Amino acid sequence: MPNFKNNSYLYSDNMKFVEEMYSRYLQGDKSIGEDWYRTFLVNLEVDKCCSIQHLIKADDSVSNSVNFFRSYGHFFSDLNPLSPNVNEEIDYQKYSNFSPTRDTRVYRDIYCKNIGFEFMHISSYKERMWLQEKIENQVYTLSSQDKKEILRHLIESEMFEQFLHTKFPGHKRFSIEGGESVIVAIEKIIGNSIAFGIEEIVFGMAHRGRINVLTKVIGKEYAAMLSEFQGNLAYPSGLKMSGDVKYHLGYSSDRILANGKKIHLSLCPNPSHLEAVNPVLVGRVRAKQKTKSVLGVSIHGDAAFAGQGVVVETLALSNIKGYKVDGIVHIVINNQVGFTANPSCARSSFYCTDMAKSIEVPVFHVSGDNPEAVSFVTNLAMEYRQKFKKDVVIDIICYRKHGHNEGDEPNLTQPLMYKVISKHKTPGTLYEEKLTAERVLNSDEVNKLRSEFRAKLDKSLTESAIYTPKKADWFGGLWSKLRKARLNDLNEYYTDSGVPSDKLKKLGVHINSNIPNSFNINNKVKKILDSRIDSISSGSNIDWATAESLAFASLLTEGIEVRLSGQDSGRGTFSHRHSKLVDQVTEEVFTPLNDINKEQAHFEVIDSTLSEYAVMGFEYGYSLDSPYSLVLWEGQFGDFANGAQIIIDQFIASAETKWLRSSGLVLLLPHGYEGQGPEHSSARIERFLQLCAEDNMQVVNCSTPANYFHVLRRQIHRDFRKPLVVFTPKSLLRHKRAVSHLSDFEGRFLTVTPEYRVSLVSDDKIRKAIICSGKVYYDIIEACEIQKINDIVIIRLEQFYPFPANKLSNELGKYKNAEVVWCQEEPKNMGGWFFVNPLIEEVLLNLDVQAKRPKCIARPAAASPACGYVNVHIQQQEEILKQVIK
Repeated sequence: MPNFKNNSYLYSDNMKFVEEMYSRYLQGDKSIGEDWYRTFLVNLEVDKCCSIQHLIKADDSVSNSVNFFRSYGHFFSDLNPLSPNVNEEIDYQKYSNFSPTRDTRVYRDIYCKNIGFEFMHISSYKERMWLQEKIENQVYTLSSQDKKEILRHLIESEMFEQFLHTKFPGHKRFSIEGGESVIVAIEKIIGNSIAFGIEEIVFGMAHRGRINVLTKVIGKEYAAMLSEFQGNLAYPSGLKMSGDVKYHLGYSSDRILANGKKIHLSLCPNPSHLEAVNPVLVGRVRAKQKTKSVLGVSIHGDAAFAGQGVVVETLALSNIKGYKVDGIVHIVINNQVGFTANPSCARSSFYCTDMAKSIEVPVFHVSGDNPEAVSFVTNLAMEYRQKFKKDVVIDIICYRKHGHNEGDEPNLTQPLMYKVISKHKTPGTLYEEKLTAERVLNSDEVNKLRSEFRAKLDKSLTESAIYTPKKADWFGGLWSKLRKARLNDLNEYYTDSGVPSDKLKKLGVHINSNIPNSFNINNKVKKILDSRIDSISSGSNIDWATAESLAFASLLTEGIEVRLSGQDSGRGTFSHRHSKLVDQVTEEVFTPLNDINKEQAHFEVIDSTLSEYAVMGFEYGYSLDSPYSLVLWEGQFGDFANGAQIIIDQFIASAETKWLRSSGLVLLLPHGYEGQGPEHSSARIERFLQLCAEDNMQVVNCSTPANYFHVLRRQIHRDFRKPLVVFTPKSLLRHKRAVSHLSDFEGRFLTVTPEYRVSLVSDDKIRKAIICSGKVYYDIIEACEIQKINDIVIIRLEQFYPFPANKLSNELGKYKNAEVVWCQEEPKNMGGWFFVNPLIEEVLLNLDVQAKRPKCIARPAAASPACGYVNVHIQQQEEILKQVIK
């Protein structure tokens, strides 16, 4: 509501709104409220000569001054602990056409003192008025106990850092010294959460202050952390995991608060790609919110918040239906320097937080040397997030006591800043002096606080010498019915993924014919659905999209949620999926897969923002906390996964061995050489295969719709989870030969598809055994048929990794006299060749066959994954086939 106490809502920019309210007043609309009625009655009805325009003009000068402070007051606030802005006079004439009055001085004290409030960019009148009311009528008192708790947080944070500095000199820890008030903010969030009904908080942050957050906030034992500083393992040694540095690890615990209530806290593991955890955090929160009230808190560095594009990509998801989590609380640890870069080098905007204004959320700037102000804005941020279900940003302007890490020398690049820092009292010392001056506590109480905590640290250091991790933080909670995959499970654990034909037939007919009578379906789409019904009914010629819908439908009826997101996932980039139908008259959306039966699980398909990095990261995070859902991310073209390479490298491929975090995320990456140029051909098979080791993920290139069906169902019906990378087709979506029979869906996934022969000859007369994968298989068999070749066999490798050596051995062992050839469409330095070459050779060396190593047929090695000219593409493809059959 407007601030009726000072008529601050009466200013010229608000003219249309006030006129609307007056019109409703004249019509007797009581819903505008008593305050509006009183305003118009007193100012207009009593003085019949007065008009809306006169009313606003009379108050405009005061409104101008008030709105000046609301809009620009943050520029004059005392925010920087290293250069305090003490009693700076404002040249009012320079900034506006008003002179200072008693009222303007009041607003100066509110908006230009200890906190910089940015909220006037928000277009929502309701939000602005709520914030104005909260800010301009702020009543925030701290009890003596509250103040003592704040001091305790500051002292313990500082002391732990200094303890580590003394006991482990030179060790990297990315100290929070100078920014200890961040711990005050975090503790305030935790304390407020119970009152808001929040049951769990998920934190994401980079390195700065992480050691303190892990121990003091999340509850990791100090002895465990000190043991890791001595070089010991964070996990039980029997796991044989590679692990990660201590300031990358996550942790979770149940914390009992002072009121006896319990809240679950977890900190996401994070690599050195500072802001990469942002979308992962949000995805985790979204998944958790299916069953309980969960808050996400994202802690950033100033240079990273401004410099890392994933920050903006993640912010852009904040108000989109498929990704909304009712607001993330962002805390920026503003060190005023990034590694060695000054702010002038680190950003083009005035504040490091300016990009957050793009999603119209408030930003509160506050000095890290003022922990009480930090506590106030954190309280305000929590209230805003709870009321409006939106993100909010707290920018804690502080400093970095040491260099980027404790081994750096900051005077090399910021000598003047660090001359000030060397003489500056710590936040804990400053607040201690304040409280002793206020007689909240005395020096004896402070000394007791310090000595008790020091004793705790000394005891923990002693315990760390014999500390061994009790258990792995793995496969608990939601994951308790799942397990770590044993070596070779991915090859030998062949889940029965088949579904009886009669069941599939009923499902298939239903999901393609359950369109409401009133729904105005597109005629082209109707023909596609009708053709699906025909193929399912006949039990033959089932194409890729139909097979996928059958996989989804069968899982949904088994109670398994399916979530698919990507830039064109509803329709499908190649206009093949049509999982969301659009009414041609009303544009209402109908999703057939959500209309199977009342007991089914939910199917969620989302057309995402034009982002790979954030959206893939979100879906990865979602998969971590929804292990019994089939979660898929789809690239518009497989090449575009490049934009999310950090998520692939740092999370999908390596999180299990680094952080003991499994994921069942599926990546669908369209791949195939059809003359569409360098950015629309290759999904970079070679890059994924280079990441494969320790049974960390599955990489497949299915050649039939039925095998795709099985690999999707296999993914969720195993009792362990591994990421799955599927190179999906483009031209094969409508290829006459790339179809399956309904009976094929009753079997299981084939890692290797046995040989195809144009005409039968005895095994000993086969002169070539061609091993290939994906689309090129169909090109080869057509070339063999045209040339009437009858002494070549073609074996399809459907799964690259884990490499199915036994299955391939069974096939190659039949052809003792055959030359063994690997054929691929990709250039020789790309695709699967460098990965499969030594593996196929190893298979051959263990067989009683003439061939001892494979040869390669491929495009010539190239810098670009594909040529940009159709004629060149055709020539290259013809040359590959010519070499195959010669």
